[in-house]
Parts: sequence; C-alpha cells; structure tokens
Amino acid sequence: MAARDRSHVPAWVEPMLAKADGGRLRSGPEWTYEYKLDGYRAAMRIAPDGTTVLTSRNNIDFTAEFADLATVLGPALDGRSAVLDGEVVVYDEDGRIDFELLQERRGRYTKHAGSLRRDEQFEDLPVRFLAFDLLHLGGRSLLTQPYDERRRLLTGLPKPDPRRVAVVPAVTFGELDADHRTPAHFLADAAHAGYEGVVTKLRNSTYVPGRRADSWLKHPFIQTQEVIICGWRPGQRSFASTLGGLLLGAHDPDTGDLVYLGDVGTGFSQAARAELMAQLQPLERRTDPFAATPPREDTARARWVEPRVVGEIVYRQFTRAGRVRHTAWRGLRQDKKPADVLAPKPSHRVEPSPASSGPSLSATEQLVQVGDRRLKLSNLDKVLYPRDGFTKGEVINYYARIAPVLLPQLAGRPVTFIRYPDGVDGESWFEKNLPRGAPSWLRTVLLPSTGSRSGRGPGTISYPLIDDLPSLVWAATMAALELHTPQWTIDEAGQRQLPDRLVVDLDPGPGTTIVECCRVAERLHDILTADGLTPFAKTSGSKGMQLYCGITTNHADAPSAYAKQLAQQLAQETPDTVTAVMAKARRTGKVFIDWSQNNPTKTTIAAYSLRGRETPTVSTPVTWGEVSACRQAHQFAFTADDVLDRVDDIGDLLQPLLDTTAPLPTR
Repeated sequence: MAARDRSHVPAWVEPMLAKADGGRLRSGPEWTYEYKLDGYRAAMRIAPDGTTVLTSRNNIDFTAEFADLATVLGPALDGRSAVLDGEVVVYDEDGRIDFELLQERRGRYTKHAGSLRRDEQFEDLPVRFLAFDLLHLGGRSLLTQPYDERRRLLTGLPKPDPRRVAVVPAVTFGELDADHRTPAHFLADAAHAGYEGVVTKLRNSTYVPGRRADSWLKHPFIQTQEVIICGWRPGQRSFASTLGGLLLGAHDPDTGDLVYLGDVGTGFSQAARAELMAQLQPLERRTDPFAATPPREDTARARWVEPRVVGEIVYRQFTRAGRVRHTAWRGLRQDKKPADVLAPKPSHRVEPSPASSGPSLSATEQLVQVGDRRLKLSNLDKVLYPRDGFTKGEVINYYARIAPVLLPQLAGRPVTFIRYPDGVDGESWFEKNLPRGAPSWLRTVLLPSTGSRSGRGPGTISYPLIDDLPSLVWAATMAALELHTPQWTIDEAGQRQLPDRLVVDLDPGPGTTIVECCRVAERLHDILTADGLTPFAKTSGSKGMQLYCGITTNHADAPSAYAKQLAQQLAQETPDTVTAVMAKARRTGKVFIDWSQNNPTKTTIAAYSLRGRETPTVSTPVTWGEVSACRQAHQFAFTADDVLDRVDDIGDLLQPLLDTTAPLPTR
C-alpha cells in the first residue's frame, strides 16, 4: 500500500459528535439506537484504487498502527471511493470490547515503532473496525443525506472479512416495538453485552462535521472524560519513588479558560506510572497552568507541567463546584489534542426509562416509566447536598440503582421518612403519615399511633409501604432522603407482628468516634454469638453504627429488655468507655449502647438509606473483618457512589440476615 498514490484518497471529514442525553434515553418512532463503543474513533478513507488511510478523530494518521485493517475493504468496492466513520476496537477473551487492551496494544506499537518484526507484537490483540456511518461513496458526498439513507448504503457495502471490518448493530424504535420491546430493553441488552452505552440518532438527521448536535445523543453506563495533565504528585509509601497521582484540567466550554478538574490516583499500572513520569518530567514548570489557581488543599506536593499531554479517566460525578469525583485512570489519548478537551457540565443520571407519551410537561419535568408505573420527575438539577453538588436527580439515580438490595430491608415494614425538600441545609421533618398527593397505587397500612403532640390522645397513621421500585423512586422524588423502619413487619391483613429483628445501636459520645464503636461492637459480637445469634454490622451513615440479629420472640418488649441487659453488662465491665444511660451528660468519652431502639414505637435508619448530612453518606453494611480493621473514622464514611461500588464488588452483606433467625435468648 505504501507505493500507492494517496492523492486520490477522499478528504478527511471532521467527525460529528454526540451530546450527552442527561440520563434520559429518548423514545419514539423518529429514533434509532446503536451500541456505544469503547475504542478509538477513526475514519476509513478509501481511494478508487483501493488505497486506504485510517485517520483519527483529530486527523492523525492511524494507517501504520492498524495496517491489517487497511487492506480489507478497498479491493471489494469495485473502484468506488468511500469514507466510513467508526471505531477501532479490541475484544477480550470473553468477546467484550476492552479499551484497556486497546491501550496495551498502543503501548506495544509505540515501543516497537521501527521494528521490522513489529506486527508480531499484536497477534494476540487483533483489532476490528466497526463502522456506524458512511460519509462518501463513489465520488458523492452523503453528508446531507438522512441517517436512514446513509445507513442503508453502509449496510449494503460488501464485507469480505467481517472479523476485521463490520457494521455496528442498530435498531429502530419501530423494530423494537414490533418485537414487543422498548428502548429500555435495548439499553439492558447493551449493558449485559458489555458495551459502553447507547447512542440514539434521529433517523432524518444529516451529518454535521465537527458539531455536537441534538440529533445524536449518548447514554453512557459509565462517565468517561478526556483530561489534560497539568501536574502530578510523587507517590507515597510503596510508590515513593514514582508517580502517585495526576492533577487534571480541561477547557471551560464557554470561556476557553483552562480550569482545574480535580485529580486521579487509581487505575495506574506500574508500566503506566513509568511511562507518565517519562513524558511529564521534561515538561515541568514552576507554577500551575490554570486560569484560576486551585485550592491550596488540593495542590499539596504538586509538581506542575506544561498542559500538553491528554489522557482519559472514568468518573462517577462532576459536581457543581467543577470537580470530577471517584476517578480512575484509563490511559493516554495520543489521538486527542489539548485544545479539544472540554470540561463536562454538572448533570444527573436517572436510570428509569422515559415514557414515550403522556401529558404536557414543563421544562423542568420528565415523565418516566418505572416498572409498570408512570412517574413525573421534576427539578432534577436541584442540589440537595450543596457541599458535594449532589442533586435530586442523583438521589433518584442512587435509589433506583440500590433498589435490589434496599427493598428487602424495607419489605413489609411501615416506613418513616425524613424529608429535605430544600436540601440538607434547609428545613427537614419526620413524616409518618402518607403525604398529600401520594399516588393512588402506593401501598399503605393504617396503624394505631402512640398519641399526639397535640395531646388529643391516640389515633391512626397511614404509613407508606415501600416494597417495589416505583414506590422507592416516588419516595426519592419527595426528597425523602432518609428511610427509617421498625424492627417488626405487618402481615397481609395489615396487623403488626412480633419483632423479627434485634438492633443494638452504638452512639459515640463527645470525644469518641465510630472507631470506639467498633471496639464495643467486637465485644458484642462475641456475646451475641455465644447466645446463639448471628450478628451483622452496619454503619449508621452518620457517627455511629448498628448491629442486627434475626430473632423470634413471644413478647414485643423482650428485645428491649435483652438489649438493655447487654448494655448494662458492658457498662459495668468498662464504665470508662461504655454507658447504658441515655442522658447526654453521661456520654462524654463513651459509647452509648442505645437498647431502646428495640421499643416497638421506635425506628432505625434502614440499611442502604442515604442520610441527611453534609455529604450523601449511606448506612452501609460492613464485614466483621472491616470492623476489626477500623482504626480511623473515615474508613467507615461511605457515600452513595462508594456503596454502589461495594454492592457491585461484594454483593449484599445483609442478605444472610433473612436466613439466620434464632430464638431471642433470655438472660
């Protein structure tokens, strides 16, 4: 191919880009759906004589690096020129597209550049070009043709070696509907197959070079962001002699200023650390390169560099303060230029799929289908946790995603809300009675109250029962950040049952933290186990923690009596560190064992519930190994993002609680 004349290769076209869909997957007959790929964006430009050039998103020549792709399609086009838009990808051993393997392949290519035997380095990492658009065919530009026509022509091209060059699968809304499926089903298929997300495209849209248009919308499962490396920190402890983390920047999309985005300290291999050090050390400078100097607490030990190197990170949130949170390094992006790297904008993600039709909505409202219910979501950008910029949309997203493990903790138990409609810095209140405007389909239970503050004596309370995803999402839309439940359930007739759980609440007094609670919890673990119970631990999401045991008992007051005896025993054994007395004046320097949480009138924060604190912390189940290892309070401070990651990694630690019920001992 090197000897061929490239002068007849069609001109490079700056690629059209997709906008983020704000977490709302579009639906309707005007849309088509494609898988979102995790590779290198590339144009395959083919001359009439078959000469093929592969060009990156920024017009960098990829042909030599992916030479085995450049000989596939040209000979089959019968003298027609063509420009295909697509992605170069690598698959892992399970048949899933793997960006890290593509990065590994690039590292090998760079290392062995100039070697006569370079191609042998890639036999275990074959690449594939997946085309999703056709911009030019047979000397004719197709940019102004509608998407459907470009797609028809693309799928009609010969595919002499589909293992190397193929077309990205796509399906229209009508085709989904004919199979009794929805865009949400396609989204679920994409997640199951390991794709990066879904791209929705208007079927009548033209191709707009270099633009992010509303006609192409991306719905990613993970958030990725191109970043400019603006500084680095030396490692500590085992990484003392190498790179520990990177300080990141991007250009403000409105002003063009280089702004600070935050840092990344995980996801590096040893080889990546060495490669980055080699690239960054020659670029060192004395001052930071940002338009506005970052906060001092963020720049300790920073070594600044000229902003010339581009990389990519994974992150879970971009806050209103302009920071990426929960980051991990993905690799260098030599196919990207610093000038093209733009900062993201704060956004929410809402997982339930949007309803395809419904009543007229305001600009701040969305109608979504959640299971078999249709809910109206509003003010999703409203910040409920100002310190972190955590929005109402993110609260809903968290509860929707954590539902599989949270709902079993709520099942059959009347729920008391603590609502924060104006955020955690605003007014909040306990709410037991079903609020006005609750949907008619919401399950409730009418139970006697224990009296009223007005002094009018006992009455009844209509409690909500949050036992399915629509109910949970509805509660989140009400800014019910905290969900509290009793230690008993109701039966099918709506009658209160005897307690089925024992809870031991550990509350650190002034001068103590959850670390001291862990030491008390370890002692309680031994006692409870010796009494034939199986204790499970969780943080409160605030300062303390709780222990749970599944029990059977014949008396509603027995759990309180048993827990009180435990508390008094530990207080007698170690009066300097434990108290069983509720008076706050007696708690300084001690852990208060609150046995009264077992009173049938009391409720406790549910596992996996958010808390109304400065940051979106969560009441989180923990292992006994973690309890034993806890030496600093921050080790047990878990945010919503942390908990979603934990559940993905280790599952539901409280699931065995449902299967370990034992008779409540008598002491």
